Amino acid sequence: MARILSLFRPPPILALLGRGNPTFCKISMDSRAREIFRAAVEAVQPDRVVRQSIERQDDSVIIDGRRFPLRHNLHLVGFGKAVLGMAAEVERILGDHLVRGVISVPHGIQQTLRQHGKSHLLLREDSRIKVMEGAKHNLPDDDSQKAAEGIKQLASELTEKDLLLVLISGGGSALLPAPIPPVSLQEKLDVTRRLAAAGATIQELNKVRRALSLLKGGGLAHHAHPAQVVSLTLSDVIGDPLDLIASGPTVTCEVWPEEVLSILEQYKLLNSMPASVKEVLARQGPRWKENEEDSGSSGEAVNVVIGSNTVALTCAGRRARELGFRPVVLSPGVCGDVRLVSRLYGLLARFACSREEPPPEIAAEVLRLGPEVGAESWDLCRTMQVLGEGRAEGWGATCLLAGGEPTVELTGKGRGGRNQELSLRVGLELRGLELPPQGPVFLSGGTDGQDGPTEAAGAVTDGGLYDEARAQGLDVDSFLSNNDSYTFFSRLSAARRLLVPGLTCTNVMDVHVLLIPAIPIKIS
Repeated sequence: MARILSLFRPPPILALLGRGNPTFCKISMDSRAREIFRAAVEAVQPDRVVRQSIERQDDSVIIDGRRFPLRHNLHLVGFGKAVLGMAAEVERILGDHLVRGVISVPHGIQQTLRQHGKSHLLLREDSRIKVMEGAKHNLPDDDSQKAAEGIKQLASELTEKDLLLVLISGGGSALLPAPIPPVSLQEKLDVTRRLAAAGATIQELNKVRRALSLLKGGGLAHHAHPAQVVSLTLSDVIGDPLDLIASGPTVTCEVWPEEVLSILEQYKLLNSMPASVKEVLARQGPRWKENEEDSGSSGEAVNVVIGSNTVALTCAGRRARELGFRPVVLSPGVCGDVRLVSRLYGLLARFACSREEPPPEIAAEVLRLGPEVGAESWDLCRTMQVLGEGRAEGWGATCLLAGGEPTVELTGKGRGGRNQELSLRVGLELRGLELPPQGPVFLSGGTDGQDGPTEAAGAVTDGGLYDEARAQGLDVDSFLSNNDSYTFFSRLSAARRLLVPGLTCTNVMDVHVLLIPAIPIKIS
């Protein structure tokens, strides 16, 4: 424990910066929180993560420590909201060996990138990669199905001499719909919608999707055999499970039809399934059958996560240290109801800001909440020990970082997303603590740049939120009950607390930043 905690101790100069140094106070706590968030987003830009993950050495490329020969044998496919920028960077680095490529991207993304001055994420005019736009409103459609067919065709024509580079990011599942004939795209969508309405778990929904899909659950890698397949993934899922990101097209995850039939029967949907679905599920045995002549092949796909919430938090921590904070990463997997998550952050802030030994009830409640919000007891104990030592020994200001994807229970019809609501609720939890720069500041932001159906990615808050809202005639509770956090922050103090980064071109879930100022030390 002591060895791990020692990693968080700052150089002496940073400890001095946190003790009332005038230079440290010139930049507001709000501005520093936003700067730390910006660093997190920059760390997972699609071109940057590709550039840091592939190394060109003459006529070979090194990925994840493995060397792959380049002999004008490189083919590329991709699907997801960020793969256009990923593909552009791959072509810049390996374009002289690229034969062809097909990528499936959201409708209108190329025009949007041009409008926002992001041309470096676009393919060059003479690119060998074909761009196919589809999935309006993030839903599978005929255009994204045509793109999936093009990707399948490219993969199916490869030989053992070829290298297929697969680029995957959030939104990839909707951009790669390929139902097994005779199932239609609409029939597959209807089946999964009815299951979701019946209360099926995400694991059950994924099993059904894979069983009815040609390319998910390892299907793409199967069609590309015997070529060498390497996938580079920008993860938007807690824990970075490769079989769940875009439903794992390059990760073998066998689903037996009998298992899916059991799920449909459990939710009393089996008898009402379309004839096409019943036909596919009536086929016995696993979907992919081993080919005896290929059984000795080592053609396993290489799957590498090149960007994630963990990567974003790591770089955010570096920026926090440059700004005079001691970074402490709690967890990249915070989840659960925003009410519980906000309570956790409020408790940690009170624990860290206490000028005396915090009551043991605070630590007890923090540990009780942990399992409900995806935070391990070990991580909570480590965090509280670091915060406690920082307070007792006067280490200076601290930046608590976390990430993940909390959930909001919808009780109203207002505008806003989980980040704005979390910030609003944390502001209430911080009520009574000192105001910045003597008191804590909290930021919650979505790395995709949008929080719900709004232009904002999140918001910044502190202990003065409640009184500030009350002075302006805003009833916080009524906005919360209507899930109308965006309207609240828009009306509060000319919207100065909103976080509006614009087009971010990436997505690795959310980033939470809790800035704790240096607590004055009584020297006897």
